[in-house]
Amino acid sequence: MAAHDEGHSDVKQIAGQTFDVCARYQLLKRLGEGSYGIVVSARDKLTSKKVAIKKMVDVIEEAQDAKRVLRELKLLRHFRVHENIICIKDILLSPAPKSTFKDIYVVTDLMDTDLHRIIRSPQPLSDDHCRYFLYQILRGLKYSPHP
Repeated sequence: MAAHDEGHSDVKQIAGQTFDVCARYQLLKRLGEGSYGIVVSARDKLTSKKVAIKKMVDVIEEAQDAKRVLRELKLLRHFRVHENIICIKDILLSPAPKSTFKDIYVVTDLMDTDLHRIIRSPQPLSDDHCRYFLYQILRGLKYSPHP
């Protein structure tokens, strides 16, 4: 996990959520919301590449939610070298003192879209689209990090 430099952060309000991440990341815009928080795009100032930052809010309030977050992080870490699955680039803790720890920021690759948006899109899906999605899903399921 990355250390959060005291006084060196980019704090920004996006869709009613405060993002407080280290100054390495320049926050750009809101991308969407999920069950655990909000996702924004950002630019990594060290690499000049765009990334996605998912803010997971109050991750330790409920034991069930904490387990789900841990499961998600462990799965993403397990699949970190698979070309069809997003890769965790960084994990940042909220800069608050440990006694008030609540939020985790997960930095991943930035994708153009996701399967949910494509399926919900008004654009009709062709058989070729379906074959391609099925192929990608099967590649992910077949993956084993140990040959």
